Amino acid sequence: MVFSNNDEGLINKKLPKELLLRIFSFLDIVTLCRCAQISKAWNILALDGSNWQRIDLFNFQTDVEGRVVENISKRCGGFLRKLSLRGCIGVGDSSLKTFAQNCRNIEHLNLNGCTKITDSTCYSLSRFCSKLKHLDLTSCVSITNSSLKGISEGCRNLEYLNLSWCDQITKDGIEALVRGCQGLKALLLRGCTQLEDEALKHIQNYCHELVSLNLQSCSRITDEGVVQICRGCNQLQALCLSGCGNLTDASLTALALNCPRLQILEAARCSHLTDAGFTLLARNCHDLEKMDLEECILITDSTLIQLSVHCPNLQALSLSHCELITDDGILHLSNSTCGHERLRVLELDNCLLITDVALEHLENCQGLERLELYDCQQVTRAGIKRMRAQLPHVKVHAYFAPVTPPTAVGGSGQRLCRCCVIL
Repeated sequence: MVFSNNDEGLINKKLPKELLLRIFSFLDIVTLCRCAQISKAWNILALDGSNWQRIDLFNFQTDVEGRVVENISKRCGGFLRKLSLRGCIGVGDSSLKTFAQNCRNIEHLNLNGCTKITDSTCYSLSRFCSKLKHLDLTSCVSITNSSLKGISEGCRNLEYLNLSWCDQITKDGIEALVRGCQGLKALLLRGCTQLEDEALKHIQNYCHELVSLNLQSCSRITDEGVVQICRGCNQLQALCLSGCGNLTDASLTALALNCPRLQILEAARCSHLTDAGFTLLARNCHDLEKMDLEECILITDSTLIQLSVHCPNLQALSLSHCELITDDGILHLSNSTCGHERLRVLELDNCLLITDVALEHLENCQGLERLELYDCQQVTRAGIKRMRAQLPHVKVHAYFAPVTPPTAVGGSGQRLCRCCVIL
């Protein structure tokens, strides 16, 4: 029996252990720990491994040391399926080796920001955690190609891998990884600055089920690599190319011709992309929902016209620093199906040709939730006020420069500083 004679609470006497465990399974970590202090019976129930299948220690990151992870692994054992140690900088290889040995059914592991870990941790995961499907190694800067080789040999069920800012990774590591983990659906490589087109060729050859790929700030990537990815991974739905400054319309053409299911495209700071490339993309990728085109400085209203006609599901669009966009482009966007029904976020920072007329057009976008207008110098407070009278729920972020009175010398008002206004 779980309950002793000293545990005579009514709930303990009336409900069977199985039902109590079911109730406890809905409690969060903090509540479980509090319940464990009520009585011996509740301590046993609260600390039962079946209640600890999913653990997130992010809110306790400053207090989590290696021994905490070891104790959790011993308590939970094979019950644990999901563990987040995001930001737990006190956790190292030794404790994670103990964890891997005890929790061999782990499927989802987040080690984002655990900067002490090295290749040794990945060797342990490879050896003991063959059921692992989701692994986040963001900012684990000591990780090298050796880790990827180990993961490919022992974690062949992996579907999601985040290697962002692991800047020691090269094409050799990517090749080893994809040879063993051919079921990858999401691969995040932000800030892996040593990667070149050959790494993408390896991904193309083996990861035909890939749905999401992030190459942000992989500045050595060229059109050749993107073309290869598009030809081999035509199930892509999300692609981030922001900061890949070498890309041209050839990359957009490859996307348009090979990846019709594309929903998210981030191409910020790809300053060589033009209306021609986005026209072809819009005409072939009708499922687009989110586009980040910040600092695509060559695009004009023509791109907005094509998106308005061909992409009815568009929900979020960033055009910041696209200085050729005018009120006419916003008119077409506002009058389109996506403008009327879908558009939620529109960023127009530093679009210097945008005026209050554009805000009048945006009154048609009844679903608009956020509008960014930083440094749109022809937009006025009065224009924003009129728009918000029609769209009271929208949050507008803008800069306005206070005007100083004329100086004693007779100078006119000058802009001295800028202030952020959220209306």
